[in-house]
This record gives sequence, structure tokens and C-alpha cells, in this order.
Amino acid sequence: MTKSRSRGALVLLAVLQAVGATVLVALVALATPASADVTWSVVPADANGPDGRRVIDVELAAGQQADEHIAVINRSTEPVDFAIDANDGYLTSKGYFDMRPSDAKPVDGGSWITIPDKVTIAAGATAVVPVKVSIPQNATPGDHPAGVTASVDTVSGQVRVQNRVGVRLNIRVSGAYAAKVAVSDVHAAYTWSWNPFAPGSVEVTYTLANAGNVRLAPDSRILTSTFVGESDWNDKSDAKAREIMPGGKRTFTARVSGAWPMGVITTTVMAIPAPAGRPLPGVTAERVSIDTSVWALPWPQLAVLALLVLAFLAFRLTASRRRKRIEKLILNSRGTPLGA
Repeated sequence: MTKSRSRGALVLLAVLQAVGATVLVALVALATPASADVTWSVVPADANGPDGRRVIDVELAAGQQADEHIAVINRSTEPVDFAIDANDGYLTSKGYFDMRPSDAKPVDGGSWITIPDKVTIAAGATAVVPVKVSIPQNATPGDHPAGVTASVDTVSGQVRVQNRVGVRLNIRVSGAYAAKVAVSDVHAAYTWSWNPFAPGSVEVTYTLANAGNVRLAPDSRILTSTFVGESDWNDKSDAKAREIMPGGKRTFTARVSGAWPMGVITTTVMAIPAPAGRPLPGVTAERVSIDTSVWALPWPQLAVLALLVLAFLAFRLTASRRRKRIEKLILNSRGTPLGA
């Protein structure tokens, strides 16, 4: 995939880079380091070139090493000097993979990666860059996300921008894996239907935290219960959209339809900490749940009932007045009381 940035978009790019925005998937970026545009790709590779992967998965025991590669493709019309950087990875609040800034010292998986500082690539050429992953002897079991990027610095006015594109590394240290999730900050709010003869919905906001040591893509189920019945919702999104790193947390929002407003609605959020990535045989993932309640009175239905009662009373009053008028007319026409 190719991504282009014109000179007019450089200011926006500078703002994004200023707040730490980084593209860390196998993409192509375009920068403007001098007077010419520079376009480059960074993808996983083997010793011979790109190998079709989107991410690099490495699973090693403590003390072991692995040799990996990335391919940096210079798609521009001039030679370019690319800075090569490795650092720890993380997920943004929206679930996008990112990497710590290049001037931040890596403290986890990024510190286990050895790469050259830079590479010069001729116009239209591809360079295969070696990436050595060395797991320390004291490394803790589990996932340690990292990334490797190729970058070019640009200057726009007084702003220096680092444009970097890279590859995600899922580094897993073998050992005792733990798949645990915690549910917290559950809030429920009821939304009435405009149709009084249709049920409303419950909007549930909840936070899932990864309390284990492996990447998770928790399966979530939300159940609402009233004395007239139950409704449920299951998260059908892709695992990538649900991913949570060890020690991380994310907030999700779901809407459960089919809930009638009949007083207290009990809402249960259940989460199963399904591991992301490669399967983990023998790892038990325990379901975790938490309850909350919300009041929902049937205001639309009560309004309809009130209108029906008022209509019935109005009908009875109108009928009573009409009957009295008829009786009065009969009396006047006969000149004598009715029934005399």
C-alpha cells in the first residue's frame, strides 16, 4: 500500500508527529526532506527480501537469540539516508499499534533488538536490514511488544519532523503464560424508544484491563435482565479491534437492544480473556463478570396509558352530556317529566 503526502500536508504531518503519532505497520510513507519527494516502504523480510508477512512474530526462551530482517524500499528518484530505530511498542486508546519516540530509551522488548543505525539506499532500490533479537536471561515470560522503523527527518519552518514507518514485532518469551482480564468502571444508561410499543436499549461502557502477561483479545458478552425477560449482546468485532497488551487497558462501549423499561435493569458484563496471536495450549482463561443496575421507568408507555384514560374519561363525559341533552329535549317536547 502507498501513502502520499504533498508539501501542503506537511504542516498537518508536523502536528501529528509533534504529539507522537507514528505509523507502525507494513506501509509506505512519503516525506519531503529537501526539494524532492521521498517515498519508502518498510516490510518484514528474510535474508533475500520481502517475505509477505505483515508483522514479525518471535517466540524465544530467556537467553536465546533470533535473526530477523526488514526490507526498506526506496521508491524515490534519488538516494536517501534512512535512520533505523527500535523501541518498545504499545497500543493507543483506540487500539492502534504505536512505538515510543526515537529519543526515548527503550526499557522492554525494544532494548533487546540490535540493528544498524542507518542505511543508505539508492533510488528505486531495496535494502535488507538485519534485525537481531536477543532475550535476556532474566526476561519475564509473556509478550514484550516492540517495533523497528526507518525514518527521514524533514524541516518545515522552525519545526523539525521525523517521518518514520516501520514494522511491528510481537516478541514472546516462553515460560509460564497467564491470560487474565479484569473488568471495571461499568456504567449503564437507558435510552427509550420513540415507539411506545417497542423496547429501548441499554448503552454500557466498561473498561477491560490485561492483568496477565500475554496479549489478549477478550470476548465480551453483555446481558441485561428485567422481570419481563433478558437481552444480550456479543462482541463480533475482529480480534485486532479488541487487543489489549499486558499491563494495558481499554474502554469499550456497547448497546444492548430489546430492553423493556420496567424498573430496575440489571446489566452483567462478562469477559473471557482469549489470547491474541498464536494459540497457547494448556493456558486456562477464566471468565470474569461484573454487575451494575440502571432504573428505567416506562414513561412512553405510561404516557400512552394516560392518553387512553383521558380519552376514555372524555368519551364518558361527552356521552353523559349528550344523554342529558336528549332527556331535556324529550321533556320539553312532552311538557311533562319523563316517565310521568
